[in-house]
Amino acid sequence: MEEECGCGRHHDPAFGEGDCGCNHHGHGQFRRRFITKEEKIQKLESYAENLKNELAAVQEHIKELKAKTK
Repeated sequence: MEEECGCGRHHDPAFGEGDCGCNHHGHGQFRRRFITKEEKIQKLESYAENLKNELAAVQEHIKELKAKTK
């Protein structure tokens, strides 16, 4: 869903503030294009946790299916 920001341009809010190229979002013209080591670690830890939760859900579903076939 596109929204009009204060500059009169349209941008998709799903891609974050300031992606319309205007300067009023507080980002300026130059934005950081890399993530820090700490940010990468945090993202990977979060991803690992999500994978663990997904694996647990799949294992539970398998357990339920096996119980129904007995």
